[in-house]
Amino acid sequence: MTTTARMNTQHEDDRVRVTRWDFEPGQSTGRHVHAYDYVVVPVTDGRTRVISPDGTATVSELRAGESYARPAGGEHEVVNAGTAPLAFVEIELK
Repeated sequence: MTTTARMNTQHEDDRVRVTRWDFEPGQSTGRHVHAYDYVVVPVTDGRTRVISPDGTATVSELRAGESYARPAGGEHEVVNAGTAPLAFVEIELK
C-alpha cells in the first residue's frame, strides 16, 4: 500500500527528526524501514494495525500521551484500524 496518511516534518536537525502523522480511518504510512531508533507519542486515542513484511498483522490500542519506543531496523506498514481520525508524533533519534 502507498502512503495515504498525511505527514508533516515539524523539526529536523543533525540529531533528531520530529514528524506528525495524521490518518483518517483506513489510511496508511505505506511500507517502510526505520533507519533510526524512534519514539512515538500518540496525540489521539486510536487503534493501529501494523503489518510486517511477511503479512502478519498486529493490532494495538494507542492512548493519547502514552509513548513507546522502538529500535532502528523495523520494517512495517501502519494503518489506522479505528473508526476515528488518528494522530501521533514520531521522534527519530539520528
